[in-house]
Parts: sequence; structure tokens; C-alpha cells
Amino acid sequence: MSTAQTGGRTNSAENPWPVRTVSQKISGWIDKLGTVWVEGQLTQINARPGTRTAFLTLRDPSVDMSLQLTCDPQLLRASEVPLAEGASVVVFGKITFWPGRGSLALRITEIRPVGIGELLARLERLRKLLAAEGLFDQRLKRPLPFLPQRIGLITGRASAAERDVLSVAERRWPAVQFDVRNTPVQGPTAVPQILDALAALDKDPDVDVIILARGGGSPEDLLPFSDEALCRAIVACTTPVVSAIGHEPDSPLSDYVADLRAATPTDAAKRVVPDAVAEQDLVDDLRSRAAGALRNWVRREEHVIAQLRDRPVLADPIAALDRRADEIERLRVAARRDISRTVASEATTVDHLRARLSTLGPAATLARGYAVVQRIVADGDPEVVRSVDDAPPGTQLRVRVGDGAVRAVVMGREN
Repeated sequence: MSTAQTGGRTNSAENPWPVRTVSQKISGWIDKLGTVWVEGQLTQINARPGTRTAFLTLRDPSVDMSLQLTCDPQLLRASEVPLAEGASVVVFGKITFWPGRGSLALRITEIRPVGIGELLARLERLRKLLAAEGLFDQRLKRPLPFLPQRIGLITGRASAAERDVLSVAERRWPAVQFDVRNTPVQGPTAVPQILDALAALDKDPDVDVIILARGGGSPEDLLPFSDEALCRAIVACTTPVVSAIGHEPDSPLSDYVADLRAATPTDAAKRVVPDAVAEQDLVDDLRSRAAGALRNWVRREEHVIAQLRDRPVLADPIAALDRRADEIERLRVAARRDISRTVASEATTVDHLRARLSTLGPAATLARGYAVVQRIVADGDPEVVRSVDDAPPGTQLRVRVGDGAVRAVVMGREN
């Protein structure tokens, strides 16, 4: 029978330790291990929204062994490269024992991608730098010509990308011309030769657009097209540049600075060179639609004219004038009748007023034998004599009677 001595107490079948004692002892031993760097491959990532702890599984790709990891979810979100299952990483943390569950986990406080992850992190830093300088701004993008007469093509010698671009472009528009510059598309000599070819094509005034084309490959193979010097040279070009590197999931930095990103070299040829058959069909369709629209417009106008022609005022315009002439004649007769009646009434009124005026006027009074005596005043109008005092002897008088006036001189005065 085995025994153990701890703190003066012998551990045996008769004196067993409780689970909490064992858990506390294990936790204390593990806590003495300190921090450690560990390399492995992520096989499981569980970071639920709203939780304060993310759980990961780190596997040794050489043997069938794994280790449980825990961390703050912010650590995953702050990673320069999005972490996914299968990524190789190096983590830094401390082994932790959870007494409640009796399980071990490595609580990490730092995580770094290695291999391809490190490469992607470096590219991500460069992408953020170029974006901060505004090289990805959509306002810098130059529009592509509708029908380029000459296209510059930078691609590998006898590559599938070259064959795809040329065959698709010539099939869509046989008259298009290419200036092909064959350069390495991977390796240390690729960037300098691509830069020389890009500068030469940009200086050629006959080149309307430049295509950078390469087939798919690993991130390491596509690395030249994320070179900072190449990206800045693309931005500095005065000729529109199309980036057709790799396949749809591939996104080298040249895709961000180019004036147009094509998913594949074939897609680049389709987006740069218009389809002659499709354009002809479009022209035919537009011509047919224009002719149809014109015919419909003519028919509508003819219908409007027919409706106008069927209106009575246009069918028999003289009838309307005749009706108006009769109405005008009736109105003219009524107006003449009303005017004559008004004139006769006013003439009768004038005669009555004239008779009353004659009756009340001084002429009628004079005709009955009365006279109006006026005193003649030098340099003035005659004044009516109302009293004998107004006409002393010798005064010249004007005596008006019914049929005229006579002059007299006052000879004397009678009271």
C-alpha cells in the first residue's frame, strides 16, 4: 500500500485527499511553469459575439497532438491577417489549470502568423500604407476608352494568360492591335522588367490601355504584383492600366491601384475590347427601336390630325361663321333698337327741360313786356339797376327787352 506525506498528513487509502486538494496542488505546480512560446496550426476557432473568451485548438502538424488555447476575442480581431482554420501561428501565453473542470488550457496574450501568414501580414501593412496615401481613391481611376486601337500587354512569355487575352480580344474585335511585352512574372527579376515595360508602353502615344496579365499561383508567386514600386508606377501612369493577376480570389495590391481590376486575363480582354457582334446587335436593336418609335410617333400624330380634321369647326368652318354672323346681326339690330329708344327718350327729356327752361328763363319774362335795365360802367361789365340810387341823372343805361336792347341816358329821377 502506497502512502504520501504532505503537511504532516499521510496520504493513503485510509486518508485520501479530496478533489479540491489535488486540483489546488496541480494548479500550483502548473503555475510555476511560467510563460512559453508555442508554434502550431490552428484547427478550430470559436469566438462567439458577445463573449469575453475565445477558444482555439492548436495542433502539431507533425504528430496527432493538440493543445487548447484561450484568449480575448479582441486579440483575434486585432490580427494583421484574418486568422482562419489551417493557419500556422506562433502564440505566447501561460499554461492555466481550471480546477472547476479539471482541464488545461494555454491562455495566450500574443499571436503571430508565420510562413504565408507573415507574408500576408506584411502585404496588409503595405496595403494600409498605400490606402492612407490615397492611392486607392476612386477619383484617381482613369476611364477606359470604348474602342482601343492599340493595347499594351505585359505578361509572361508563351503563357496561358497571353494566349487567353489575345484569342479573346481578336475574337471579339478582329481589328484590335497589341503591343506585347514579355517579362518574368515571378522571381527577383520580375519587378524591374515589369517596370521597364510599363514605362515604355506608357510613353507610347499609340497605346490606349495597358493590361498586366498573369495566371493563378501561390501568394509567393504573385508577390511581384504587390511590390510598392510597381504600385506607385501604376498610379503614375497616364495610360489606363488594367490588372488581371491570378484568379478571382487573388487580390495583389496592383488590383487596388489599377484603373480597373479584372478577375482573370480572359475577363480583362472582355472588359477592354468590345464585342463586335454584340455591338452590331446593339446597333441593330437600337436602330429597330428607333424606327419603331418613329413609326409609332407618326401614327400618333396622324391619329391626332384625323381627330382634329373630324371636328365640326374644321369639317365645315363656314357654318360656324354663318352662325356667328346671324348672331352678330341679331345683336346689331337689338343694339340699334336700344340706342334709338334711348336717344328718343333722352330727346323727349331734353324737350321737356327746354320748355321748362324757356318758361322759367328771363326771355319769356321780357317777351311779356318786362325789361332789364343795366348801368354801363367804364372799363367793366354792365350792372343791373336795382334802385333809383344806382342811376343818378346822366347815367348811361342799357335797356334789354324781348327782341333786343336800347341805350338811354337818365334825364331825371322820380320817387
